[in-house]
Parts: sequence; C-alpha cells; structure tokens
Amino acid sequence: MSDYATRRTMMVDTQVRPSDVTKFPIIDAMLKVERENYVPEGQRDAAYADREVVLAPGRVVTEPRTFAKMLDALNIQPDELVLNLGCGLGYSAAILARISDAVVAVEDLDGMADEAQSMLSAAGADNAAIMEGPLAEGAAKHGPYDVILIEGGVAQIPAIIADQLAEGGRIGATFMDGVLGTMRIGQKIDGTIDWRDMFNATAPVLPGFEANVGFTL
Repeated sequence: MSDYATRRTMMVDTQVRPSDVTKFPIIDAMLKVERENYVPEGQRDAAYADREVVLAPGRVVTEPRTFAKMLDALNIQPDELVLNLGCGLGYSAAILARISDAVVAVEDLDGMADEAQSMLSAAGADNAAIMEGPLAEGAAKHGPYDVILIEGGVAQIPAIIADQLAEGGRIGATFMDGVLGTMRIGQKIDGTIDWRDMFNATAPVLPGFEANVGFTL
C-alpha cells in the first residue's frame, strides 16, 4: 500500500515550498487534505506527481505547484466566501474549505458534483457546498463572493461571473492563448476588474469560457 502521507509531505517540500508559497494556511491544508481521494481511483498513484491529473477529456486536476501559487496570489482570508468553478472531485474545494469561511463550488461533469460532496462531507468539510450546473453561470444566488477561483483555462470571463464578484474581491484564472497561458489575478475596483499577470501556466479551456461568445474581461 502506498504511503500517501509521505507523498503529501514530499509534494509540499519539493513542489510547493520551492515555488515561494510560504503562507501557513496553504501549506497546512495541502499537508492535510488527502489528494489521492479526489482523483479517479485508477490514478491515485499519480495524485502527488508534479503534473495535472486527467478527470475527463478537457478537464484536469491542477498540478500542485500551480494550484498552490494561485492560492498564494489570491491571498484568501479566513472570513471570506469563495466561489470555486470546475472543482472536479472536490480537491480544490477541500483546500479552500480549510483556508476560507465557506466555499460554493460548481461542477458540470455528470455525477461528479454528488461524488465530490460525498467526499467533502466524509472529510468533515461542512463549510463547502457543491452544485452541479454550467460552470460559466457560477452560483449567483449565494454571492457576491470575496474570491472566485476558476480551476481551468479561460479565454474570456463571462459577464455573469464578473457580476458575482464583490467590490474589492479577487478572481484568479489561467488565460490561454493557444498552447501558452498566463495565470492572472483580477480585483474589482469601482465595478471593473483590474487584471495583473502573475506567472506562466497552462490548462484546458473550460466550457463556456471560450473566446468571442459575448464575454467580458
């Protein structure tokens, strides 16, 4: 049987800390959340590798290094409400539940939202709720959100998602231009999102976040 606890420690020590991610809540969460439980059963041995884990065609669990750097850049506080789009089997939601006040996550892969909710409930993450539905519609009825984390690539951000971000709130996403991508953090100021480039990253573009379909930055 694999020693997943040792693998988690190695993941943090060799992938996360060397990427200048030093915030204790992030480190602590990534040491404690059992990542192997949030990937397809046949890929558990790859859960802690320095690469994405495929969930379905065009959908992945973000590699640990990139995910940790995104969390660090978003600087999530313990009293904040977070919207997590594209949570897959719930790993990102499980981490976010430990570093924020509450998490609303949305997943559109058939049956995956229920599976993710069951995993989170079993792990005691009572402040995380998983909804099944189109990622590009978000979850407006529970917003506005202090932070929105999009786990996947985007070409544009739908206006309906931007509208769910609270004034002063932050949003993180990987903007793709062909095979190249840049992880950006946006902050809503006077109703407009001001974006900053953070680091290079890649991710499959999520459904509903493609270019030129009536979207807005």
